[in-house]
Amino acid sequence: MTDTPSHGFATRAVHAGQEPDPSTGSITPPIHQTSTYVQDGIGGLRGGYEYARSGNPTRAALEVQVAALEQGADAIAFASGLAAEDALLRAALKPGDRVVLGDDAYGGTYRLLKRIHEPSGVRLDTVDLTDPAAVEAAFAEPVKLLWIETPTNPLMKIVDIAALAAVGHAHGALVVVDNTFASPALQQPLRHGADVVVHSATKYLGGHSDVLGGVVVTSDAALAEQVRFLQFAAGAVLAPFEAWLLTRGIKTLDVRMRRHTENATAIATQLAADPRVERVYYPGLPGHPGADIAARQMSGAGGMLSVALAGGERAARALAEGTRIFALAESLGGVESLIGYPSLMTHASVRGTPLAVPENVVRLSVGIEDVADLQQDLADALDRI
Repeated sequence: MTDTPSHGFATRAVHAGQEPDPSTGSITPPIHQTSTYVQDGIGGLRGGYEYARSGNPTRAALEVQVAALEQGADAIAFASGLAAEDALLRAALKPGDRVVLGDDAYGGTYRLLKRIHEPSGVRLDTVDLTDPAAVEAAFAEPVKLLWIETPTNPLMKIVDIAALAAVGHAHGALVVVDNTFASPALQQPLRHGADVVVHSATKYLGGHSDVLGGVVVTSDAALAEQVRFLQFAAGAVLAPFEAWLLTRGIKTLDVRMRRHTENATAIATQLAADPRVERVYYPGLPGHPGADIAARQMSGAGGMLSVALAGGERAARALAEGTRIFALAESLGGVESLIGYPSLMTHASVRGTPLAVPENVVRLSVGIEDVADLQQDLADALDRI
């Protein structure tokens, strides 16, 4: 199938980059598990492939698939989400350049910028990107790169992509959106004016907690060329089997995200009515401060939510350790439900910084199990606190 903009999202997820094998007719493209490719004479490349670090058909098929979902011109796949972020930052920044990052961001992104790129001369400031006055003040000095997460991790802030892209472009900044939480099934930032989208493909794109990967997507040809060069030169490439697992996972992304959203909405509603819960952070709830923006730029609120426990740190830790279906683990976005304590787990790297997560907060990655079972699991765990 040749992909065109007229095809719907689910059709693109199943078919983009996934042509049947021409030699056998296999409906599933093969895994090209090879390190090198035979040449027809010196420089005579069959199909353009020379060495696995510079290119692989299985990885290329995944890149076509993800670019189609995000409606970008190019996608570059890496061995992890942070490898993808690092290559993008190296391609876009030089010493003296300034990065503005949201004040509620993934701890690994902050660590990468603060402990690796800042010592190399990049300047970093964190700003509440939901506050127009704070954003205006942040752009009083030159900004080379504006890094947006929406929904944010873990407090589920919603950032207006179109508004921030307009501000960033007016000041000559490159606008990057981490779309890991929403996935392209629910949000396509390039359509709202972003220049680049990044993913931890480990999460919803893979969807089965069995693969590590990352992707950069853009329609900026010059930037894509530089990121792809860094992929080749530094070598943090995605292996063929991992690429195949991701293409497999993406084919069910649309239906999975519908179920994740349905379950998370029911759980958020349940927890919002529980007096032991001080606050629920979920953009699908009417009282969420970003609900209107989320409804405008997302087609669903997604499967991630966080809760602040009225009983403080003790209660939060007890809830995180007290569930039986929700597994206590890092990561998110798989078919199984996970629970975590961000302050000491996913966001331990930002403790003691302006990005520190409140100690009474627990993060939930709501899976696709029967929602009644998930609700009972959380109710029982709360009763045991």
